[in-house]
Formats: sequence, structure tokens, C-alpha cells
Amino acid sequence: MGMKDQFQDKAKDLADKAKERMDQGKDQARDRGQQRDEDAQRTGQGARERVDQEMDQDYDA
Repeated sequence: MGMKDQFQDKAKDLADKAKERMDQGKDQARDRGQQRDEDAQRTGQGARERVDQEMDQDYDA
């Protein structure tokens, strides 16, 4: 194996590692986005429930 091959192998390894890290970053970003969506849905649901409860109390009064 010549020097040229060693450098090409090293460059390929570094490129592969960089791609893996990029993929990991994308996965983490997707997971964070999904978590934010779930949190927003929960918050919205809680707000709707509170409004419904307040409306029910207003009608009972």
C-alpha cells in the first residue's frame, strides 16, 4: 500500500465519520422537534380543558 492509498483511506474514513456525525445531528434535531410538537400539543390540550372547565362553571352559575 502506497502513501497515496493511505491518504485516500484516511480521507474516506474522515468523510465517513463526518457523515455519521451529520446523521446523528439530524436525528437529534428531529427528536427535539418531535418533543416540542408533543409538548405543544399537551399544552394546547391543557388550555382547552381549562377553558372547557371555566365555561362549564360559568354555565353552572
